[in-house]
Amino acid sequence: MSSSLRSVLPTLLALLLGYALMQMGNTLQGTLLSVRGSLEQFSPTQIGAVGAAFWVGIVIGSLWAGRVIQQVGHARTFAALAAIGSSVALLHLLVITPMVWIAARAVTGFCFAGLFIVVESWLNASATPQNRGQILGFYGMTGLIAGIGGQMLLPTGDPAGFRLFCFAAILISLALVPTALSRASAPAHAVGEVSINLKRLYRQSPFGVVAAILCGVTTSSFFALGPVWAQQRGLSTTEIAVFMACGTLGGFLTTWPLGWFSDRMDRRYVIIGASAMAATILAALVHFVPSDAAPWLLFVYGAIFGGSVIPTYSIVTAHVNDMVKPGEFVSASGGLLILQGLGAASGPVISGMAMSEFGRVGLPYVIILAQALMALWGAYRSIQRPVAFDADKESFVPEPTVPVGTVLAPAHEVAR
Repeated sequence: MSSSLRSVLPTLLALLLGYALMQMGNTLQGTLLSVRGSLEQFSPTQIGAVGAAFWVGIVIGSLWAGRVIQQVGHARTFAALAAIGSSVALLHLLVITPMVWIAARAVTGFCFAGLFIVVESWLNASATPQNRGQILGFYGMTGLIAGIGGQMLLPTGDPAGFRLFCFAAILISLALVPTALSRASAPAHAVGEVSINLKRLYRQSPFGVVAAILCGVTTSSFFALGPVWAQQRGLSTTEIAVFMACGTLGGFLTTWPLGWFSDRMDRRYVIIGASAMAATILAALVHFVPSDAAPWLLFVYGAIFGGSVIPTYSIVTAHVNDMVKPGEFVSASGGLLILQGLGAASGPVISGMAMSEFGRVGLPYVIILAQALMALWGAYRSIQRPVAFDADKESFVPEPTVPVGTVLAPAHEVAR
């Protein structure tokens, strides 16, 4: 470990602990709402809309939460949003109707966008050019590990009861403690508004723009409706938790290897290979795995699928950064965030409608289509545009499971 990293380790640990608790609460809540919604006889389309609402809130929060930070400061923003987020987690339990859940989940997305922006701003303020890549790498991997932990909390209570909702609220509330007690200073300089030009971004990287949308469609569909698919497949609550955790675990295990390969070849080839693997594994799951198959076989398929799709957005981001000019990195990242959010907001709705129309096979078919389109578009663009030279490549950094628009949010000038 470098001396520059050791110097910020106490601050880093406090911020990452708060972030991990937030992610655990959020992941538990997302899976719980899917399972509980199914128990309450919500249709797959309605459950998909609940999942999509979170991503709508994420995009809006990424664009607007920075204004709140400008007005009242990082610490107060974090406290207020965490309080709202933990309260809304309990609102789902008090009013069990699809429309209220959709609205509440959108509010949760807005709050979490703001919370993540505050944490990421603090992390960036604590980092130096020498250790920023390592710190952001730890941040991305922490999100994946916390996601696994949140999934595995599902068997600790009955989804039809109230305990798990309380767990989610408690975790979000506890996230306040390490962050509030941290001695880290808020960013000393404001980050200016970012000018986003999606047409220019498409001209610079047509593949990256389309791939970002399809990444959003895939991951949001899986995390919003994967528990419903597993429930309809006949898995128990514990088995549903393990299945979803295996998907995240697969992503955790393959993020660095795929990133390593993408640093050494055309990143599009890695994305094409991962997309083809994801589509193939889902097609095999649908057509060749019998309904009475042992749960462990589904866990293996879930891990391979997660290992194929979860790292993809990070590689897409790195590919786009290879294509744009150095001064346009922030604008490009902001544009990709919006595109990924649009895909994530539409994915669960489309997949939910497909499940309502065709049964549980609707979800894998939508994801197979999205992954096949990504692979085919990548192959076409690889022919149309030659590979970027290694010298022009930016270093690969794993993105968190819920990327937010820190780059879009003007930071407050002084800590309050």
